[in-house]
Amino acid sequence: MSRPEPAYTVRVAEDPADREACFAVRKQVFVAEQGVPEEIEYDAHDAGAVHVLAVRADGLPLGTGRLLHGEAAAAKTGGDPAVGSLGRLAVTREARGLGVGAALVRAVEDAARAHGLAAVDLHAQTHALGFYERLGYAAYGPEFPDAGIAHRAMRRPL
Repeated sequence: MSRPEPAYTVRVAEDPADREACFAVRKQVFVAEQGVPEEIEYDAHDAGAVHVLAVRADGLPLGTGRLLHGEAAAAKTGGDPAVGSLGRLAVTREARGLGVGAALVRAVEDAARAHGLAAVDLHAQTHALGFYERLGYAAYGPEFPDAGIAHRAMRRPL
C-alpha cells in the first residue's frame, strides 16, 4: 500500500515572495506566539542564509527554517567552516503534527550537503530536544538563554 502524498511541499526560498512568506511564519511563531522581540528575530544573517519554506498546495505558508554557512555559521558553531547552522525553524500552529518540522530539517540538511558541509549545528529550545534527537541530533554543552528562552546546542553529522 502506498503512502499518501503530504499535503504540503518543502522548497528552498528562491524569490522575494518566498522569503517574505518565511519571515511571516517566523513573525507568527516567534514574535506573536513566543514573545520574541521583533527587533532581534530578524538579523544580518538573513540576507546570506539559505531559507527553506513549507507550503500547502494552495500556497499557504506552513513553516520555515534557515541554514547559515561560511562565516555566518562559523560564528555560531565554534569556528568550524565544515559545520552549518540550522536556525529559525518555525511551524505554524495549524501545521504542527503533520511532519512539516522534520521535512524542513531534512531540507536544511540537504542544503548543507549541497554546500559541502559535514555537520549541522543548532540551538534548540529545550522543549524541542526530543524532536531533534529523533532526527539524529545530539545535545552538548550547558543550557543557555536566547531571547529569554532556554536552549541547548545540538549537532548532527551528515
